Amino acid sequence: MAAARAPMLIFESQREAKGRTRQLLWLFVLTVLLLVLAVNAALTLAWGLTWGFWQPGGFSLPRYFFEVNTGVTLMFVLGGWWVESSRLTHGGGVALAESVGARAARRSGDLDEQRFGNIVHEMAIAAGMRPPAAMVLARDHAINAMATGWDEGDAAVIATRGALEWLTREELQGLVAHELSHIREGDTRLNMRLVGMVFGLETLYAFGRELFLPDEHDRRLVFALIGLGLMTAGWLGWVAGHALQAAVSRQREFLADARALQWTRSRDAIGGVLRKIMGQRRAGIEAQRLGSSVQHMLLVGNEPGAVAGWFDSHPSLRERVRRIYGGDRPPIDPASGREKDAPGGFADTVPCYDAIEAPGWTLS
Repeated sequence: MAAARAPMLIFESQREAKGRTRQLLWLFVLTVLLLVLAVNAALTLAWGLTWGFWQPGGFSLPRYFFEVNTGVTLMFVLGGWWVESSRLTHGGGVALAESVGARAARRSGDLDEQRFGNIVHEMAIAAGMRPPAAMVLARDHAINAMATGWDEGDAAVIATRGALEWLTREELQGLVAHELSHIREGDTRLNMRLVGMVFGLETLYAFGRELFLPDEHDRRLVFALIGLGLMTAGWLGWVAGHALQAAVSRQREFLADARALQWTRSRDAIGGVLRKIMGQRRAGIEAQRLGSSVQHMLLVGNEPGAVAGWFDSHPSLRERVRRIYGGDRPPIDPASGREKDAPGGFADTVPCYDAIEAPGWTLS
């Protein structure tokens, strides 16, 4: 009974995640509207400080002041979104993967990459999907992966060199199944759209920064206050955009973990991957930094510093492991394959279930 109940709860929580993702996208629309209000408020204050408060006859604004501000703001945000989305549409998932340093997996001469390519093909067939391109981040020796693409036709699954070297075949199947879930469920399309949205919000900040910076004679012009106002509003929009981007990603990671559990019929497949990543982090193995624009696409985020804490695009590894196993599990040392005792009560105290039952879910 307990063996059936835990996976059932996992899958029930994933159904709820789809509805919450839709709500988060509506919140992004609300963010843009609030950004328009923030820009108008900031530019009204800037106009008053530079001219409006000091002119004879009292404070007044130019004709069509709010209409022009709103139009320009939407032009930057939506225009930036359109430009970046068009670039991603033209290049597809493979081009985005190449932009972060990935290359096609070698089908001969490298047994690890050949095995990875075979697993991608096998798992895609098992999931009833068109096999995506198999690509490798050859310089990253930490365990990680990502999926890109607008649909199955231009999708790519990218694994790091560390994943190919440290994971067993079963664990690599779990990793690939996780990424295939992102493609099948439309997460990669959503993620690429979110990249464009955040880029659009960043263009407003960049425009304000250009106005704020000194000119060639090191003189700050009257536009400096306007630029400062746009920077402030743009920064708030950037914060909100990345927060929503991270929130969408957190919900989808749970769904992909559950799909990997379903397709492989083994908790130790995706569970072993996450536990080995925990072991690597404990050992201090550094991951290749891929930048904030693709953090939400990774199997596990690897952005350092305060930004990683404020906009964590993934649930904690411990929480993900707990959902997979129905309780805590310790990290695994990738080199030896042995479990590591974890302080603070994080130890192997929950028995592993033998059966996986997920009523209502099929492999197709």
